[in-house]
Amino acid sequence: MTATAHIIPNRIDIIGEELAIAWNDGQESFFNLESLRRVCPCAVCQGEADVLGSVERPERTFQANSFQLHSLHSVGGYALQPLWQDGHSTGLFSFSYLRQLDSRPGESVAAAQQ
Repeated sequence: MTATAHIIPNRIDIIGEELAIAWNDGQESFFNLESLRRVCPCAVCQGEADVLGSVERPERTFQANSFQLHSLHSVGGYALQPLWQDGHSTGLFSFSYLRQLDSRPGESVAAAQQ
């Protein structure tokens, strides 16, 4: 695939406590659900910049069911939107964001959250 090719999932599965994605370029990604929830990109989880560009990160608390996936929905041709058992559903995980999380050499998704 060329650098400009559109990378999309061919298959998405939940296997135990992992999200498994087989991409159209042959790569496979595996994400621990707890780690994925902790790097949710939404403004509720990551904060939002004010007019001066300052970001105040909200304090988040999790329950056991915060890391259990209720369902997973496709958003257009560019993202996945998980609905977690605790009701959280505002995070859109773009395919490029997921690939970025998976392509950090020697790092796990959990390390990316720090």
